[in-house]
Amino acid sequence: MDVAGPVNRPHRDTDPSVIVADDSLTATEARYVTAARAANTMRGYRSDWAEFTTWCTTTNTASLPAEAAAITGYLTTLAERGAKVGTMSRRLSAIKFAHTVHDLPDPTTNARVLAVWEGIRRTHTTPPEQATPLMPPLLFDVLDACPVTRTWTAPGRPAEPDLAGLRDRALLLVGFVTALRRSELAALDVAHLSDHPNGLVLSIARSKTNQTGEHAELVVAPHGTHPARSPVAALQAWMAAADITDGPVFRPVSKGNRPLPRRLHPESINTLVQNAIARAGIDPRPYSAHSLRAGFVTHAHLRGASDRAIAHQTRHRSLATIGTYVRIHQAWDDNAATQLGL
Repeated sequence: MDVAGPVNRPHRDTDPSVIVADDSLTATEARYVTAARAANTMRGYRSDWAEFTTWCTTTNTASLPAEAAAITGYLTTLAERGAKVGTMSRRLSAIKFAHTVHDLPDPTTNARVLAVWEGIRRTHTTPPEQATPLMPPLLFDVLDACPVTRTWTAPGRPAEPDLAGLRDRALLLVGFVTALRRSELAALDVAHLSDHPNGLVLSIARSKTNQTGEHAELVVAPHGTHPARSPVAALQAWMAAADITDGPVFRPVSKGNRPLPRRLHPESINTLVQNAIARAGIDPRPYSAHSLRAGFVTHAHLRGASDRAIAHQTRHRSLATIGTYVRIHQAWDDNAATQLGL
């Protein structure tokens, strides 16, 4: 394997997961190699690696193998351009991964890289941006704004239940009550749903914290006390109207008000949540699909749930992480500033 000088082979520059000796892999081995990393992780690696190799091309610098000076120069450029520390950390991970799968030494552990990186972190680290929680009563306004009926200008076609509106109501309520990540909502299949006297039990085969699927993670969706706000009722209404009996639960809806057989992309879920918020006359920019998960944590805390009970549903491994969602509301708890009588 040639490791000297700049490497500009297109397949390496566009995909860090390609193994040099991949021609020797059997079809089964190649399939397992593809499955070695989550799809979202690989998409991130490809995007970040492409950014690095583009910078290397413009500076006439080798990307694979990369010298320590190239990496520190790249990091410095990013920092001067105002890139976030989290973004730069992801780029380093992609560089490390590309070298690992090509059996090359990891250049990110070089003393020069470590020193520059530590300085950047100390200089540029800022508190992470948190998604604005979407929770009652605002959540109820967003639900009420979901369209119910689809009417047509073509003569002879009667009004129909608006499938996109039914899907969005189910997506919002299930996403809020189960605190699922958008990737988990997108991956949800009918086979993952189990009936229970209290509602539904959802089996999450893989997640951010359980990527190998060694054990299924369980979350619950209670019936709820208000039928119009029941995640179970909303999900059943959507699946019945769309005639979904197997396969993906959440799907795109065509312009002709017909469900499509494929699952929603995680980024599409983000867009759907923002569109639903905009329909309620609310600025959607502070919100994302993660606002449902953040809304669950914050609302449950305000309702008196313990951090341990919240983590039981969100599947957070660290209870300290729960506090990052509710710290703004906790700042008012038992605070003498509220007792000054001013």
